[in-house]
Amino acid sequence: MGSKRILIVEDNPDTAASLATLLESYGHTVTVANSGPQGLAAASASKPDIAILDIGLPDMDGHELARQLRRQLNGADCLLIAATAYSREEDIARSVAAGFDAHFVKPVPLVRFLQLIDDS
Repeated sequence: MGSKRILIVEDNPDTAASLATLLESYGHTVTVANSGPQGLAAASASKPDIAILDIGLPDMDGHELARQLRRQLNGADCLLIAATAYSREEDIARSVAAGFDAHFVKPVPLVRFLQLIDDS
């Protein structure tokens, strides 16, 4: 598994810290933001290879954040992953429409999740 620059945007500090610790243990460089605007600023600074976004953010939902990240990164090859509690078919369809490459329901199935990161 090659080292990747990963951005996590998650408003639950415990969830963000746990995921960051897990990914760092695999050798990745992780940046954490707790809101949509913080995520945009962090993406601008860190130029992530992968962005893992919660959908239910308080100030800018993950769908809008994904759309803005796609514009901000100007087509850069960044894998966008939704990690959310929203699990209905229409939730997954909204994620795809917003520009996500993958949609995982929390708790994230770690083997599939880590394999996707490894394959990217």
